[in-house]
Amino acid sequence: MVSKEDINVFRRKILDMLPDSTLKEVSDLVLDTTKKFLKSESCYVAFLDPENGDSVGVSFSHLTEDCKMYEEMGEARFKVLKDGSYGGLLGYSLDTGESLYVHDITNHPAAHGLPPGHEPVSQFLSVPVKFEEEVIGQIVAGNPEVDYDDRDLEICEEIAEVYGKILNEMLYK
Repeated sequence: MVSKEDINVFRRKILDMLPDSTLKEVSDLVLDTTKKFLKSESCYVAFLDPENGDSVGVSFSHLTEDCKMYEEMGEARFKVLKDGSYGGLLGYSLDTGESLYVHDITNHPAAHGLPPGHEPVSQFLSVPVKFEEEVIGQIVAGNPEVDYDDRDLEICEEIAEVYGKILNEMLYK
């Protein structure tokens, strides 16, 4: 069980990384902590590009063959659509500003399937990363050891709150 102290240790550790760490290093800690705290097999940590709004995954589990290429490029970029949305279940938290977890991704109204070659995702949790109520990123987790619940959502929201401060400091100031 993740305690308040566990969250506080994470908070201190990540804030202590500034100003000397890169966005990748900070995002890797967010990914590792999210996977550990939520007992999840996979995770995706992204920011919204302040120049064009694209969702840019900086740290992510490798769930497709393309992930290795994205890792070498240093990012997995998902362009914002012409209507300003991101679409799909991956874009749900970015589009709505709401957190969610789904036990059966095939039955969620925003779901439109996984890309060809994508490893299966049994469950999905997504939290928008915000700073002063503006969505500036996203943390997604999948394939947990046990079903996601409201406590997992709260834990990820606490991680996202800290990450939002970091993103603002590094990208939006």
